[in-house]
Amino acid sequence: MCEYFVKADPIQYEQRSRTVRIRNVLTSLRLENMVWDILAEMAEEEGCTTNALISQFHDEILAHRGEVPNFASFLRVTSMRYLRRCVINLEREHASADAMASVAPLARARHALETAPKPRVAVGS
Repeated sequence: MCEYFVKADPIQYEQRSRTVRIRNVLTSLRLENMVWDILAEMAEEEGCTTNALISQFHDEILAHRGEVPNFASFLRVTSMRYLRRCVINLEREHASADAMASVAPLARARHALETAPKPRVAVGS
């Protein structure tokens, strides 16, 4: 198991600083490249820029908690929670597809029986 993690591309966990405007104040955030990539993916899903998403997260956590004690760590955890939610959704879709696949043969058989031509019964002469 460790081999999989140890062989990760070092560029993924290399940190990069970016300047983000939050509430009209330029703020520098230092995050791992992989976290920046995940935040960019999340922003794309939301139809906004990474900076806009980060600013929105900041405003929402400030409104919810009243303070933002360690925003960089919050963004890292948010990225992990996003990935976890993606995995859970994929598992649900897979389970649903499996359930549909097991029901499909029964539905096809029922449909075949319902739409099959009815045998004609000869009426006595």
